[in-house]
Amino acid sequence: MKDGNELARLTEAVRAVPSLFRLDERAALVVGGTKGLGRAMALALAAAGADVCVASRGPEGLEETAQAICELGRRGTAYAADATVEADVMGLMQHMSGTYGRVDILVNSQGIVHLQPIIDFDADAWQRVIDVNLRSVFLCCKHAARLMLAQGRGRIINVSSVRGFQGRAQDAAYAPSKGAVNQLTRSLAIEWGPRGLNVNGLAPVFTRTAMAAPMLDDPNTRAWILSRIAMKRPGELEDLFGPVVFLASDASDFVNGHILAVDGGWLAT
Repeated sequence: MKDGNELARLTEAVRAVPSLFRLDERAALVVGGTKGLGRAMALALAAAGADVCVASRGPEGLEETAQAICELGRRGTAYAADATVEADVMGLMQHMSGTYGRVDILVNSQGIVHLQPIIDFDADAWQRVIDVNLRSVFLCCKHAARLMLAQGRGRIINVSSVRGFQGRAQDAAYAPSKGAVNQLTRSLAIEWGPRGLNVNGLAPVFTRTAMAAPMLDDPNTRAWILSRIAMKRPGELEDLFGPVVFLASDASDFVNGHILAVDGGWLAT
């Protein structure tokens, strides 16, 4: 009888599975959302039902991405802000409050890279990578969480990298910054999880973007990259659609403090 009751409960509950992935009536903020991974994830969230604000330091691509969100039938807005500057981040959150009345989903997709022999590594370039890749993530999480904690619910998704798990030559800044993003994500999940916030990360492998193009276009580098990826292809922007919607949705209610690798098997080799 006990097993029968359990089966009946599950049979009824499973009917809701399709709706678990819907984001209707939720407001999302994608920082670094005007190109590459960020733009792809912003569009995926809109396609799943969310209204989306895209934010970026410069104006390039802002209005075009917001318009694409509107064409998907959702409310799309654009906001220019330097996420390494706390006052700009506070203004961004005020925009979210004033325009949408809430922040349900935050995606931190901002990031830059600088590679150089480490004994010659430019200290200013090192600081810039740390500021963009780590400081801005901390500031956006801090101020978005003020709103989310008041709501009693929220989803934060920090974009890391497979390099957050691995070192490499000539990389004194990017890999360390992404490793720090992983640890920040875990710390926030521990502190805010009891108060209704899920904080997770995405760790893509080399994905076809403007940042990765020089490496993927070089035959020798491309061959080495593909030799490490079990699926023998680089990542595509569409590969982020499912993972970001999953982590933003009710389907991931019991996933917290996790860094989800979207890497075709890179870390498995």
